[in-house]
Amino acid sequence: MCKVNRYEIVGSFLRPEVLKEARAAFEAKEITQNELTEVENTEIKKLVEKQKAADLNVFSDGEFRRSYWHLDFFWGLNGVEHNVRDQGYLFQGEETRADSARLDGKIAFNPEHPVFEEFSFLTELVPAEKIRHSIPAPAQLHSELVRGDNADKIAEFYDEEEDLYQDIAKAYRETILHLYELGARQIKLDDCTWGMIADENYSKTKYAEGFDLEALKKLYVRLNNDAIVDLPEDLSITTHVCRGNYHSTWAASGGYEAVGETLFGQENADAFFLEYDDDRSGDFAPLRNLPADKKVVLGLITSKNGQLEDKQTIIDRIKEASQYVSLDRISLSPQCGFASTEEGNILTEEDQWKKLQLVKEITEEIWG
Repeated sequence: MCKVNRYEIVGSFLRPEVLKEARAAFEAKEITQNELTEVENTEIKKLVEKQKAADLNVFSDGEFRRSYWHLDFFWGLNGVEHNVRDQGYLFQGEETRADSARLDGKIAFNPEHPVFEEFSFLTELVPAEKIRHSIPAPAQLHSELVRGDNADKIAEFYDEEEDLYQDIAKAYRETILHLYELGARQIKLDDCTWGMIADENYSKTKYAEGFDLEALKKLYVRLNNDAIVDLPEDLSITTHVCRGNYHSTWAASGGYEAVGETLFGQENADAFFLEYDDDRSGDFAPLRNLPADKKVVLGLITSKNGQLEDKQTIIDRIKEASQYVSLDRISLSPQCGFASTEEGNILTEEDQWKKLQLVKEITEEIWG
């Protein structure tokens, strides 16, 4: 069952200043974990009330308990440790903090994973079935584990790469099933791997490093599919693809043509949240690969700045996309979250809510 609304959110929201200050104080050992958690709880409650006021149909905790959209989740799995590399991720004009994730054992499900507390707390504020909880995709974990010298750790614990693939999928599937037991009925897999492969310069680099790009695409779709095989019928699995979203900068550029056949045609997600806010995302033609039973959420409203898009321009773009996917299978959202990392994008909280209001107004004009 695919639970996608006409107007959508991607999940992360700008962190309030009080939360940033509390996290910095915790890192400096000036407050305890319990004190930080209390601040997180308070700010998540406020965020939920704002989402209700905005008349949203699905809720998120804004990823307020995370520093990164992906690494915090990786660190919660058994067999994965927090490490710091010599260099962060390179974006256009900026470099991120240098945190990363690598193996310190065999990957396995962790029943004490923080993601379960994230979800459970939110169920105290809104019905569980109205929550869409975001976690990074299995393919994203693999991409991090083979990043630079992180890859050296794999041979310490795995003689065969096939065993690593199976452990990633198994740990994810068990995590997803436990979230289901806690009441989750909507889970979104955030996945930048496809946006990176679509970038010609990135692909050339991977090719020079000895990667077979076609094999890599097959591996990524296999990891993601193996993690979501044989799930309960009333659990909706969606995925979000972007090209990097850090402090209003980006990491990759290129349309979906290079990955559309594999990603849209073979990944077993119910719906695809796709970045489409500027020319870097290419045209809508690759959407022809989307099977008739799949939906697409067009990320036509940028989350990278506060300038409001022209309403008619967005309406026209949605109609253009409907040449490849019927209008009844299209929804609208911002291109990404507003704060994929705790730094957040460069816009105000007021801008953030105006963007979501614009999404709602456009969908009401198109679909009524």
